[in-house]
Amino acid sequence: MRKRVPLALAWFGLLVAIVSRPAIADPQDFPQIERGRYLAVLSDCASCHTVPGSNQQFSGGRSIETPFGNIVAPNITPDAETGIGTWSDDQFEAAVRKGIRRDGSRLYPAMPYNAYTKMSRDDVLAIRAYLNTLTPVRNAVVANTLPFPFNIRAAMRAWDALYFTEGEYRPEPNQSTEWNRGAFLVTGPGHCGACHTPKTFLGGDKTDQFLRGSYLQGWSALDITNDSRLGLGRWSKEDIVAYLRSGHNRITAATAPMSEVIALSTSHMTDPDLNAIATYLKSLPGKNDGTAQLAANAPPMVAGAAIYRDQCSACHGLDGKGVAELFPSLAESSLVRSDDPTTAIRIVLRGARSVGTDAQPTAPGMPSYGRQLDDAEIAAVLTYVRNNSANTASAVTADQVAKVRHDTATRPD
Repeated sequence: MRKRVPLALAWFGLLVAIVSRPAIADPQDFPQIERGRYLAVLSDCASCHTVPGSNQQFSGGRSIETPFGNIVAPNITPDAETGIGTWSDDQFEAAVRKGIRRDGSRLYPAMPYNAYTKMSRDDVLAIRAYLNTLTPVRNAVVANTLPFPFNIRAAMRAWDALYFTEGEYRPEPNQSTEWNRGAFLVTGPGHCGACHTPKTFLGGDKTDQFLRGSYLQGWSALDITNDSRLGLGRWSKEDIVAYLRSGHNRITAATAPMSEVIALSTSHMTDPDLNAIATYLKSLPGKNDGTAQLAANAPPMVAGAAIYRDQCSACHGLDGKGVAELFPSLAESSLVRSDDPTTAIRIVLRGARSVGTDAQPTAPGMPSYGRQLDDAEIAAVLTYVRNNSANTASAVTADQVAKVRHDTATRPD
């Protein structure tokens, strides 16, 4: 004969079972999902994990160029077989904040975990909550396409020992709340140093040259410190905010890889966050070195002035000041004055189109002069604009133009 369990004891057992059951994230936790969506915007996840023009968001497959070969961004949709649908929270956090793959091997720093580590575990799990709401996409991606010996992931242990410091961002007590928010955004989710900080021959950041400009993927990323010649020293906070919000300001317009960052990330940030970024960047000292201005009667300057009047002045003006919010001011452009003229050369050779955003939907373009002007002529006109008005910069040579011309001929963009 079966014994009957007292009702009070049954209720007690049920209560214990409920309390001891593992917690399951609420799929309808809308505040966490929205927080994760915004953190994904701040982290610019879409730029790498979505193929441009694809309607399969975050499904991976985009090839990321590095000096050592190409790495393909993985699928981060919640697909169970080819995405992150069966990953645990610990596995996801380890990948994002520690650079450790699900199988325990190391990620390559094309994934900027050395910046994302400054986010908290809660931040990262909020991003995971948002990604879990996406439509799963079946897209098997082979991420490691590096040649030997760079395809050996074990070598990343040495790289991490040299260049990776794990840990959340810690506010500077002597700085304002706004400054600290900006520092967190720039050094953490925004991972600005991935492009704008010079790299060692192993691909690690040169920390003593933080945000002073670098070369990547056929472009020269600019100095974004407060340097008055090469960086943002001639920009106001309002100029920085306008640029990040709309892709345009009174001085310049965003093109090339930065246009994608603005379209997918900064143009969707809140005004307080944009102001915080501007406050932080304006606080960073540049190297503030000087360079002699070329004489106006130097042969490259004379030739360049003539080409400029014929080909450039209609949009940029005889004085080089352009049209605010439309055609960049060459007279005030730090891109023009950059120590590395690669981007300026590339734009003249191939042309460029500025980014269109909700704030500035018009996206003016510059035509290509690669067929119309030879290497010496492009070198002359760039030398002229780099040393006209208040600009001072080294002369551009025909050999430099030829090198960029050859490089861009092999690129589809």
